[in-house]
Amino acid sequence: MFDRTRERPHDNTLDPTLDVTEIFTSIQGEGPFMGRPAAFVRLSGCVKPLCPWCDTKHAWEPGESIPVATVADKVSSLGNDLVVITGGEPFLQWASGLKHLEALLIKKGLTVQYETSGKILIPSESKGFKVCSPKHLDDRWHYVQENSLRADCFKFVVKADLARVEGFVKDQGLAANRVWIMPLGDLGEDQLALSPGIWAFCVKKRFNFSPRLHTLFFNNQQGV
Repeated sequence: MFDRTRERPHDNTLDPTLDVTEIFTSIQGEGPFMGRPAAFVRLSGCVKPLCPWCDTKHAWEPGESIPVATVADKVSSLGNDLVVITGGEPFLQWASGLKHLEALLIKKGLTVQYETSGKILIPSESKGFKVCSPKHLDDRWHYVQENSLRADCFKFVVKADLARVEGFVKDQGLAANRVWIMPLGDLGEDQLALSPGIWAFCVKKRFNFSPRLHTLFFNNQQGV
Protein backbone atom coordinates (compact mmCIF):
# COMPACT_ATOMS: atom_id res chain seq x y z
CA MET A 1 0.00 0.00 0.00
CA PHE A 2 1.20 3.49 -0.74
CA ASP A 3 1.96 6.14 1.88
CA ARG A 4 -1.01 8.53 1.92
CA THR A 5 0.87 11.17 3.91
CA ARG A 6 2.93 12.26 0.93
CA GLU A 7 2.06 15.54 -0.72
CA ARG A 8 -0.21 15.04 -3.73
CA PRO A 9 0.97 16.85 -6.90
CA HIS A 10 -1.40 18.85 -9.05
CA ASP A 11 -2.99 17.18 -12.06
CA ASN A 12 -1.24 17.78 -15.35
CA THR A 13 -2.84 16.77 -18.63
CA LEU A 14 0.62 16.17 -20.13
CA ASP A 15 1.58 13.92 -17.20
CA PRO A 16 -1.75 12.49 -15.96
CA THR A 17 -2.02 11.04 -12.48
CA LEU A 18 -4.38 8.72 -10.65
CA ASP A 19 -5.54 8.84 -7.05
CA VAL A 20 -4.54 5.36 -5.87
CA THR A 21 -5.37 3.55 -2.65
CA GLU A 22 -3.29 0.43 -3.24
CA ILE A 23 -1.63 -1.79 -5.83
CA PHE A 24 -0.99 -5.45 -5.05
CA THR A 25 -0.87 -8.91 -6.58
CA SER A 26 -3.30 -11.66 -5.69
CA ILE A 27 -5.94 -13.96 -7.22
CA GLN A 28 -9.27 -12.71 -8.54
CA GLY A 29 -11.70 -14.07 -5.96
CA GLU A 30 -15.06 -13.73 -7.68
CA GLY A 31 -16.97 -13.43 -10.93
CA PRO A 32 -16.03 -14.60 -14.42
CA PHE A 33 -12.26 -14.32 -13.86
CA MET A 34 -12.37 -16.15 -10.51
CA GLY A 35 -9.21 -18.07 -9.70
CA ARG A 36 -6.91 -16.19 -12.08
CA PRO A 37 -3.73 -14.55 -10.77
CA ALA A 38 -4.12 -10.79 -11.11
CA ALA A 39 -2.63 -7.43 -10.32
CA PHE A 40 -5.09 -5.19 -8.49
CA VAL A 41 -5.22 -1.41 -8.82
CA ARG A 42 -7.60 0.07 -6.26
CA LEU A 43 -8.45 3.67 -7.12
CA SER A 44 -9.68 6.12 -4.50
CA GLY A 45 -13.06 7.81 -4.32
CA CYS A 46 -16.62 6.55 -4.50
CA VAL A 47 -20.15 7.69 -5.39
CA LYS A 48 -22.81 8.41 -2.80
CA PRO A 49 -24.85 6.86 -1.33
CA LEU A 50 -22.07 4.73 0.09
CA CYS A 51 -22.68 1.09 0.92
CA PRO A 52 -22.75 0.44 4.69
CA TRP A 53 -21.60 -3.16 4.09
CA CYS A 54 -18.60 -2.15 1.93
CA ASP A 55 -15.44 -4.12 2.71
CA THR A 56 -13.13 -1.53 1.12
CA LYS A 57 -14.13 1.63 2.97
CA HIS A 58 -10.48 2.67 3.05
CA ALA A 59 -10.86 3.49 -0.66
CA TRP A 60 -13.49 6.15 0.05
CA GLU A 61 -10.79 8.58 1.23
CA PRO A 62 -8.06 10.19 -0.89
CA GLY A 63 -5.07 7.98 -1.56
CA GLU A 64 -1.79 8.91 -3.22
CA SER A 65 -1.55 10.80 -6.50
CA ILE A 66 0.69 8.75 -8.77
CA PRO A 67 1.66 9.31 -12.42
CA VAL A 68 -0.12 6.95 -14.79
CA ALA A 69 3.16 5.72 -16.27
CA THR A 70 4.38 4.80 -12.79
CA VAL A 71 1.19 2.84 -12.11
CA ALA A 72 1.55 0.98 -15.41
CA ASP A 73 5.19 0.12 -14.69
CA LYS A 74 4.32 -1.14 -11.20
CA VAL A 75 1.50 -3.31 -12.56
CA SER A 76 3.74 -4.71 -15.29
CA SER A 77 6.46 -5.55 -12.74
CA LEU A 78 4.03 -7.78 -10.82
CA GLY A 79 4.08 -10.25 -13.71
CA ASN A 80 0.34 -10.97 -14.14
CA ASP A 81 -1.53 -11.13 -17.44
CA LEU A 82 -4.76 -9.89 -15.79
CA VAL A 83 -5.18 -6.44 -14.22
CA VAL A 84 -8.26 -5.75 -12.08
CA ILE A 85 -9.03 -2.03 -11.70
CA THR A 86 -11.41 -1.42 -8.85
CA GLY A 87 -12.22 1.04 -6.09
CA GLY A 88 -14.16 2.84 -4.82
CA GLU A 89 -15.56 3.68 -8.21
CA PRO A 90 -12.75 3.56 -10.79
CA PHE A 91 -14.59 5.32 -13.62
CA LEU A 92 -14.66 8.54 -11.59
CA GLN A 93 -11.07 8.96 -12.82
CA TRP A 94 -11.60 7.96 -16.44
CA ALA A 95 -11.00 11.39 -17.97
CA SER A 96 -8.28 12.45 -15.54
CA GLY A 97 -6.00 9.47 -16.04
CA LEU A 98 -7.69 6.07 -16.17
CA LYS A 99 -8.18 6.08 -19.95
CA HIS A 100 -4.43 6.65 -20.32
CA LEU A 101 -3.66 3.78 -17.94
CA GLU A 102 -5.96 1.43 -19.85
CA ALA A 103 -4.21 2.28 -23.11
CA LEU A 104 -0.76 1.66 -21.61
CA LEU A 105 -1.78 -1.67 -20.06
CA ILE A 106 -3.38 -2.94 -23.26
CA LYS A 107 -0.30 -1.86 -25.21
CA LYS A 108 1.72 -4.04 -22.81
CA GLY A 109 -0.49 -7.00 -23.75
CA LEU A 110 -2.40 -7.17 -20.48
CA THR A 111 -6.09 -7.99 -20.00
CA VAL A 112 -7.90 -5.19 -18.16
CA GLN A 113 -10.95 -5.98 -16.03
CA TYR A 114 -12.98 -3.31 -14.25
CA GLU A 115 -15.14 -3.55 -11.14
CA THR A 116 -17.81 -0.82 -11.22
CA SER A 117 -21.01 -0.13 -9.33
CA GLY A 118 -22.77 1.29 -12.38
CA LYS A 119 -23.69 4.43 -10.42
CA ILE A 120 -22.07 6.51 -13.17
CA LEU A 121 -22.02 5.96 -16.91
CA ILE A 122 -19.41 3.47 -18.11
CA PRO A 123 -17.28 5.16 -20.81
CA SER A 124 -18.24 3.83 -24.22
CA GLU A 125 -14.62 4.00 -25.42
CA SER A 126 -13.27 1.70 -22.68
CA LYS A 127 -11.81 -1.51 -24.11
CA GLY A 128 -11.57 -3.34 -20.79
CA PHE A 129 -13.92 -6.07 -19.56
CA LYS A 130 -16.52 -4.35 -17.37
CA VAL A 131 -17.99 -6.23 -14.40
CA CYS A 132 -20.91 -4.23 -12.96
CA SER A 133 -22.22 -4.71 -9.43
CA PRO A 134 -25.38 -2.59 -9.02
CA LYS A 135 -26.27 -1.34 -5.53
CA HIS A 136 -29.71 -1.26 -3.93
CA LEU A 137 -29.76 1.46 -1.26
CA ASP A 138 -32.53 3.53 0.30
CA ASP A 139 -35.20 1.32 -1.31
CA ARG A 140 -34.00 1.78 -4.88
CA TRP A 141 -31.29 0.82 -7.33
CA HIS A 142 -28.62 3.49 -7.82
CA TYR A 143 -27.74 2.68 -11.38
CA VAL A 144 -27.39 4.28 -14.81
CA GLN A 145 -29.64 2.26 -17.10
CA GLU A 146 -27.43 2.70 -20.17
CA ASN A 147 -24.85 0.55 -18.41
CA SER A 148 -26.99 -2.50 -19.15
CA LEU A 149 -25.62 -2.28 -22.69
CA ARG A 150 -22.10 -1.17 -21.75
CA ALA A 151 -21.22 -3.68 -19.03
CA ASP A 152 -19.99 -7.12 -20.05
CA CYS A 153 -21.47 -8.92 -17.07
CA PHE A 154 -23.19 -8.30 -13.76
CA LYS A 155 -22.55 -9.61 -10.28
CA PHE A 156 -24.73 -9.36 -7.19
CA VAL A 157 -23.60 -10.00 -3.62
CA VAL A 158 -26.76 -11.13 -1.85
CA LYS A 159 -28.16 -12.37 1.45
CA ALA A 160 -31.95 -12.67 1.33
CA ASP A 161 -32.82 -10.32 -1.55
CA LEU A 162 -32.93 -12.86 -4.37
CA ALA A 163 -36.33 -11.72 -5.67
CA ARG A 164 -35.07 -8.14 -5.87
CA VAL A 165 -32.07 -9.20 -7.94
CA GLU A 166 -34.27 -11.31 -10.21
CA GLY A 167 -36.50 -8.26 -10.72
CA PHE A 168 -33.52 -6.12 -11.69
CA VAL A 169 -32.32 -8.71 -14.20
CA LYS A 170 -35.78 -8.88 -15.80
CA ASP A 171 -36.26 -5.09 -15.85
CA GLN A 172 -32.89 -4.57 -17.55
CA GLY A 173 -33.37 -7.46 -19.99
CA LEU A 174 -30.13 -9.16 -18.96
CA ALA A 175 -29.37 -12.62 -20.28
CA ALA A 176 -28.89 -15.17 -17.49
CA ASN A 177 -25.37 -16.02 -18.68
CA ARG A 178 -24.30 -12.41 -17.98
CA VAL A 179 -25.27 -12.68 -14.31
CA TRP A 180 -23.14 -13.92 -11.38
CA ILE A 181 -24.64 -14.34 -7.90
CA MET A 182 -22.49 -14.62 -4.78
CA PRO A 183 -23.10 -14.72 -1.01
CA LEU A 184 -22.73 -11.68 1.27
CA GLY A 185 -20.59 -11.91 4.38
CA ASP A 186 -17.38 -10.53 5.87
CA LEU A 187 -16.53 -13.96 7.29
CA GLY A 188 -16.11 -17.27 5.54
CA GLU A 189 -18.62 -18.93 7.83
CA ASP A 190 -21.28 -16.37 6.88
CA GLN A 191 -20.67 -17.02 3.20
CA LEU A 192 -20.85 -20.78 3.64
CA ALA A 193 -24.15 -20.52 5.51
CA LEU A 194 -25.75 -18.62 2.62
CA SER A 195 -24.23 -20.60 -0.25
CA PRO A 196 -26.64 -23.58 -0.47
CA GLY A 197 -29.70 -21.34 -0.90
CA ILE A 198 -27.97 -19.15 -3.47
CA TRP A 199 -26.70 -22.24 -5.28
CA ALA A 200 -30.27 -23.56 -5.58
CA PHE A 201 -31.48 -20.17 -6.81
CA CYS A 202 -28.80 -20.09 -9.52
CA VAL A 203 -29.65 -23.62 -10.63
CA LYS A 204 -33.31 -22.66 -10.96
CA LYS A 205 -32.71 -19.37 -12.78
CA ARG A 206 -29.65 -20.47 -14.82
CA PHE A 207 -27.49 -17.76 -13.28
CA ASN A 208 -23.77 -18.23 -12.65
CA PHE A 209 -22.81 -18.97 -9.04
CA SER A 210 -19.57 -17.66 -7.60
CA PRO A 211 -18.11 -17.79 -4.10
CA ARG A 212 -15.99 -14.90 -2.90
CA LEU A 213 -12.71 -16.71 -2.45
CA HIS A 214 -10.84 -13.90 -0.67
CA THR A 215 -13.58 -13.65 1.99
CA LEU A 216 -14.05 -17.42 2.18
CA PHE A 217 -10.39 -18.02 2.99
CA PHE A 218 -9.23 -14.76 4.61
CA ASN A 219 -12.42 -13.25 6.10
CA ASN A 220 -12.19 -9.44 5.97
CA GLN A 221 -8.40 -9.20 5.63
CA GLN A 222 -7.23 -6.47 3.25
CA GLY A 223 -4.69 -6.84 0.47
CA VAL A 224 -5.50 -10.44 -0.49
